Amino acid sequence: MVDEQERLLPIANVGRIMKQILPPNAKVSKEAKQTLQECATEFISFVTGEASDKCRKENRKTVNGDDICWALGALGFDNYADAIVRYLHKYREIERDKATQNKATCISSQDKDEESSEDRSNQPPHQQAEAPSTRV
Repeated sequence: MVDEQERLLPIANVGRIMKQILPPNAKVSKEAKQTLQECATEFISFVTGEASDKCRKENRKTVNGDDICWALGALGFDNYADAIVRYLHKYREIERDKATQNKATCISSQDKDEESSEDRSNQPPHQQAEAPSTRV
């Protein structure tokens, strides 16, 4: 039975998601959580299996978001596929913006470091200050 539980989504997470949709005073039975836990796990396995088969046929080892979207469509879950495609597009856009912003921040920091070292090197040797030490 331990193997079965390890394969399932954590029941606390399933319960938390269920409660987010329900009115604040609603309760969810243990049986309802377990049933949805098994269904959600099976659904994820079903879609992932389809995506994995596609990757295997294409001689790829990594299943990506596009493969999951394709699998949802191939299995007839077009409404989910459309929503996931939009989410994936937005997610990638945000990640790209973060990477660009981080790159700009790093370049800006390097420029400042170079400017301050150039300022020190342009001074006569007796005026060049050493970086303060951080002894503890």
